[in-house]
Parts: sequence; structure tokens; C-alpha cells
Amino acid sequence: MQEKIIINDMEISAFNVRTDSVNKNGKELTKVSFDFKVTHEDYHDVTVLLYENDFVVKVPGKNLEFPAAISSYSTSITNLYEPGTVGDFKLELTEKE
Repeated sequence: MQEKIIINDMEISAFNVRTDSVNKNGKELTKVSFDFKVTHEDYHDVTVLLYENDFVVKVPGKNLEFPAAISSYSTSITNLYEPGTVGDFKLELTEKE
């Protein structure tokens, strides 16, 4: 099932969305992990966004909004420069303290 996630105003159609809380230094922090597809056309914009690593994350379907940073990231492909290619991205964002 697809779910909308917004990272710094970029809307992402996410799959396998999981929310959790983690305890860090005595604080309960929100964590969201999800998968999403990135096309050749969107690759540049997505990677520029991810390199910022300073996000406001919104998950409207779960009524969540929080400042976050990347806690885990992976992709199935590192070269999306060829037209027609699509990569599978996995992203985990954890609320900043």
C-alpha cells in the first residue's frame, strides 16, 4: 500500500511504511522507515535532498510531523543516469533530539 511522505516539501510515494519510537538519552524519538522508487528523472532532486540530511518529515496518514536526520539509507542502484532506469531506495529517518 502506498502512503504519502513529505520531506522538506518533496512528496514521496512510499511503500512498507513503518513507524517506531526509539529511546535516546532518555527521550522517546519517532522513527519512520519506508521504501520508495526513484526514476532517472527524479534522481538528481532526490539525492540533492538526501545530502542535506536536515529534514522536516510529514506523514499525513499517521498525523506525524517532526525534524529528522537519516539513520539508515540504501539503494538498489547507484547509477540512475541512464533514461528509463528506476532504483529502489530504503530510508530510515529518526527524529532529532
